[in-house]
Formats: sequence, structure tokens, C-alpha cells
Amino acid sequence: MAVSTTEPGRPGRLDLRLHLVGQHPDHLLARRARRGAARLRRVGQGRAAVAVRPESGPRGLSRSSAPRGSARHGVNAVPRPGFVIGVDFGGTKVAVASATLLGTIVKHVRFDTEAAHGAEQAVHRAGEACRAIISETEADTHGPCLAAGIVCPGIVLRNRIALAPNVPGWEDLRLQEAMQEELELAAIAVENDVKAAGLAEARWGSLSGCDPAVFLSLGTGVAASVLVGGQVLAGAHGAAGELGYSLCGSAQGRAFAAGRAPLEEFAGGRFIGIRATRMLKRNMTAADAFAATDEAVSELVDGALDELAVHVANMAIILDPQRIAVGGGLMGSAGRVLAALGRQLKSAVPFPPSLVRASFLHDAALRGAIALALDLPAARSEGMAELATGHRRG
Repeated sequence: MAVSTTEPGRPGRLDLRLHLVGQHPDHLLARRARRGAARLRRVGQGRAAVAVRPESGPRGLSRSSAPRGSARHGVNAVPRPGFVIGVDFGGTKVAVASATLLGTIVKHVRFDTEAAHGAEQAVHRAGEACRAIISETEADTHGPCLAAGIVCPGIVLRNRIALAPNVPGWEDLRLQEAMQEELELAAIAVENDVKAAGLAEARWGSLSGCDPAVFLSLGTGVAASVLVGGQVLAGAHGAAGELGYSLCGSAQGRAFAAGRAPLEEFAGGRFIGIRATRMLKRNMTAADAFAATDEAVSELVDGALDELAVHVANMAIILDPQRIAVGGGLMGSAGRVLAALGRQLKSAVPFPPSLVRASFLHDAALRGAIALALDLPAARSEGMAELATGHRRG
């Protein structure tokens, strides 16, 4: 089943932290019922349709990383009525998924952000996709959607999103209210995508049981999620872990005040591609640069990784993490990336952390959005009841 839109979304209110939207659930359910089953189900009128797909096989949580007790019910089982929704707004793609109260993905859809058309249309199309998935999951599970988690790039503030220039209008968007209008849910959580990805790795992935821990995202940009006691460190302004703004050398005139992100411009995937393009005078992506046999491009990549490794080592000296998990697009060349980081960690850090590949290379932020939804009281009480039921059955 597919979904679509004919009008832009309505902007609303946004908050950095998890919070509840104060509308009575009965009122919201009544409003949703009035929409009826005939709602349009195509993403982007006049654009290619994107099917809402059920998950097949163990693409949800793996047996080893699923919450305790979930394996009793099978990978895609929906053990009791009720589910949550996760939405990951990316610069190029939007991903939406429903998940059981044990965190297993049930249905999912992914479609282009179409950033050039602005933020509001992306929000509205995501809302259409959510409504389609909610309708199908309700039909399959005979239970309601209890909560939603929303993640996106940038620093999520109450009335705007800071440091998110890649989608026109995104920094002026009040995302929480906009998505509350679209989803008609009483419980919504919003957070930065990298911080949410770190939460997913800590709960179900490679950082499970590690404290403190760091999730390092190396993709278009450079950022980290710092976890202490299983919780993501937000910082006083929600900007903890924004490594891309770290200074390289003296950085005179090339720091944040000048609109620059020194480390990201040197070691971020987008800028590695830009520098390689200028060097070879043909279009190059970061993946192309990593695969290139040209000596100058190879030196460019090695230099970027060496600079990045210095900053990761400094972070490890300050935080003394038990483990660092690395994810993001640059992990397409995982061997080269981990080797460069590992050398610096071993040579510079008094107590080097273990360095591993992240468990969720392609959907960590989406899983983090699901984790945010599961942490809201509306879902948590049902989820705890399910775990208790599972233990009694065992």
C-alpha cells in the first residue's frame, strides 16, 4: 500500500526533550476515525509510489540484541495490542516504521526527502506515510498506535531546529506541533538523529551494557552520541557531541562564528567528495574517493582519517569510554576507517576503549526513533506488561 499528499504540512511546535502532547486520547481517536479508511495512500502526488512493506525475516531486532523475553514470541510477532511509530527525517531520505512494544519493526517505508521543495512538504508526506502504516498495522494487530518518536538532523529546540541548513525551511520548523497535527497522537518524542542512533546502539546493539559509551557517526557530517548510564548526554543546549565544529589547527577565521564547521569540512563525507572532485576535476563522492587508486586522492583520504582520529582520541581521553561504536556512510570502508582510528586510540589514550563497527549501519536513527517512542509512558506501561507476561509464560 502506498501513500500521497496534495498540500504542504502545517508547521507546529518542537522540543529538544521527550514530552507529551496534551490532547485527550479519546478526542484524538475520534478525529482519526473521521478521516476514514478512504484516505489517500500515495507518497508525493505525481511522484513514484513507495510501497509500505511488512518486515520479513529477522530485520527487526536480532535475537541477541532484542529486549529480554522478545525471542519467545518470534521475530515479527505482535504479542499484545498496541504498537509505536518511528520517523527518521534525513537530508535525502525519510524513513517511517511501525514496531511492536518489544521494538521489533513490523512495517516500514522509505522515500526521498525532496529537500529542494522545502521542509513542510517533507513533514506532510511523512504524515501521510505514517497514517498508511498506522492503518495497516492496526488492521494486522487489532491494537492502536500508542506513541511516536521523531528524529532529524540538527539541534532540536522548543520553537526551531538549529544547525540544520540542508533542507530549506527546516531550521524554522516547529516539528513537534507539525507532527502532532499529522499523526493525531497524544504522545510524541523528538530528538536529534545521531543522539537517537546512539540510544538504539546502547539498547539493542553494539553498545549494550557499555558505560560510558560513544556512538560515532561518520557520514555526510561528523557527530557523536555520548551515553552515560544508558542515557544520551544532551548537554546544556542539546549540542553535546557536535564534533564537526571541532577546531583543526588554529582555525583562524574558519570556526563556528564564521559559519564554518572545521572538522566536518576536513573529514566529513560530503567534503571529502568535494575535495576529491576538485583534485581530479570530475564528480567524486566520498565512496569514490575511498576507492580511488590515485595517489593524491588516497593521501587526501588518509589525511582526513588521521585528523579525525586525533579528535576521537581526544574525546576518549576526556570521557574514558568503555567502547566506541562507529556508524554512518563512511563505514562502507570500515576496515580503513577503523584501522586509522584504532591506531590513534592505542597510541594516545592511556586506557584505550574497544572500537567496533556499529550494529545498525543503515537504520540506527530510525531504531532510535522507535526507542524514543517506547520510552514514553503511553507505550512503556504496555511494554512492561508484555515483558511480564512473557516471563510468566516462560
